Amino acid sequence: MEQIDSTKALDLLRDDAERIKKLIRNQENSLCIAQCKAFEEVVDTQMYGLSRQVAFAIRLGIVDNQTGQQLMADLEKDLNQLYSEVYEDQRTPEIGKEA
Repeated sequence: MEQIDSTKALDLLRDDAERIKKLIRNQENSLCIAQCKAFEEVVDTQMYGLSRQVAFAIRLGIVDNQTGQQLMADLEKDLNQLYSEVYEDQRTPEIGKEA
């Protein structure tokens, strides 16, 4: 059985975080992000799964607590930024209609 070092574990966790960001980026041009509860549930489920993976890696001692928490905080910040951009893009045409 291959031993996993902390660098490889962190790389795998970062890959999973990037996959979640790509999931949202792929929906940017769709109204689904703003109007689809099912999509929100998928993202929430993915975030929860990643948080459990991070917690497990921390418990195993292959990722330190600060690094794991920072990974989750960075992902949440990035996701909030993506959501804000999508909502702003959708709101801008509506503002133009009012004029």
